Amino acid sequence: MVRNPSWSPTPYQAQSGIELNVLTGGVLVRMKRSALLVAAMAMLCLPSGLRAQSATTAAIAGVVKDTSGAVLPGVTVEAASPALIEKVRSVVSDANGNYKLVDLRPGSYSVTFSLPGFSTFKRDGLDLTTGVTVNINADMKVGSLEETITVTGATPVVDIQNVRTQTVLSQ
Repeated sequence: MVRNPSWSPTPYQAQSGIELNVLTGGVLVRMKRSALLVAAMAMLCLPSGLRAQSATTAAIAGVVKDTSGAVLPGVTVEAASPALIEKVRSVVSDANGNYKLVDLRPGSYSVTFSLPGFSTFKRDGLDLTTGVTVNINADMKVGSLEETITVTGATPVVDIQNVRTQTVLSQ
């Protein structure tokens, strides 16, 4: 590294730890190691929900409410599929009734919503492809623990959380 002898840092550059070195072909900006470490740690500490959806997996997300429109926290949401190694993956809805099942392999899924004191709500025949987040909202009604509602023939699944263009080529 060759230093330019006529260059001297400004008070801001000297205080912030940035040093400019003139090299053949451009300018190299050096920062203190501590600043790089802080930036790397900030990226690692991002919640998984803020990171990008994987191009090889899918997700199912939504809101669970009762028939009056009030959100239901504590609902167990289970996604079952032969594509999953564990066959069933489950999460519990948060205080706002939101849930998100992430890192799901492509395939056909059945999603079941259950909460004591409410009828079980089930959605069958969800076909997931890679890189999508399918929005499935559940409206649960008060009922006995043995009652199950299964929705079939519902509207097609549309990804409203990710924006992308997909093209299918055939020969």
